[in-house]
Amino acid sequence: MTHLQAGLSPETLEKARLELNENPDTLHQDIQEVRDMVITRPDIGFLRTDDAFILRFLRARKFNHFEAFRLLAQYFEYRQQNLDMFKNFKATDPGIKQGLKDGFPGVLSNLDHYGRKILVLFAANWDQSRYTLVDILRAILLSLEAMIEDPELQVNGFVLIIDWSNFTFKQASKLTPSMLRLAIEGLQDSFPARFGGIHFVNQPWYIHALYTVIRPFLKEKTRKRIFLHGNNLNSLHQLIHPEILPSEFGGMLPPYDMGTWARTLLDHEYDDDSEYSVDSYSMPTKDLEKDLSPKSMKRSQSVVDPGVLKRIDKNEEENMQPLLSLD
Repeated sequence: MTHLQAGLSPETLEKARLELNENPDTLHQDIQEVRDMVITRPDIGFLRTDDAFILRFLRARKFNHFEAFRLLAQYFEYRQQNLDMFKNFKATDPGIKQGLKDGFPGVLSNLDHYGRKILVLFAANWDQSRYTLVDILRAILLSLEAMIEDPELQVNGFVLIIDWSNFTFKQASKLTPSMLRLAIEGLQDSFPARFGGIHFVNQPWYIHALYTVIRPFLKEKTRKRIFLHGNNLNSLHQLIHPEILPSEFGGMLPPYDMGTWARTLLDHEYDDDSEYSVDSYSMPTKDLEKDLSPKSMKRSQSVVDPGVLKRIDKNEEENMQPLLSLD
């Protein structure tokens, strides 16, 4: 075991060897081979190429050197092409902070039986008058950046549960093609995390319709890991034990406290609220999310090839139209 594997338990070390092809004897060589490819993409500013950073990309792609480098390149390319999205990229940014405090995302304290961290989203919590969908995506990416520092999670990965209870048709109409593309590129194509499952619960028909639209743009591996449970929580419990779930998901634990993860990131700044409106945040996708309703929503009750990622073009009218029309 090298110093780069020092944070792994014996069980996780064995898992990394068997499932990810991680070999301590060749670890430094594997990292260097990925680092040597950086020169092939002079158009990208690789801001980090240290051993520990590259290792998370190797783990995310099971030590396939080319795929790990492609993911590394896309990670920085995504950030270059969405510069405004990563300005003031920290928990105290007003938009990110508001999203975090509303549980975007929530992070359960217990791991699942595979050692994966469980993220939860209560979709109806989105307060359209206080922050945008882009702020939610930024909050999720920032949270993943914090958690992926844990080598155990680099190996074991994450599970995501989205509760669509009370998520209105009007809210769903804001999920435009450009917004969905931004999220897919940011989470599926450009981040070194292993997602073992994405679970939809209590989803209405229009979320089924949205999923049908985006399904062709998801990798086959991603599609196989998306589960649409509807109101059938028993099927969810077959995959994630109810002993570690809050009561909103039919679990045995108390209701989830939406501020739990936000307090972890914000610490003493959790209660320091700043004035913020959705119009104060400017980026290429701002036009997609203006004219938002001021009505507050209730708490829920229950591989792109290198160079393919594109900056959102305001003139792409087809991408500006909602997938679901309110007409």
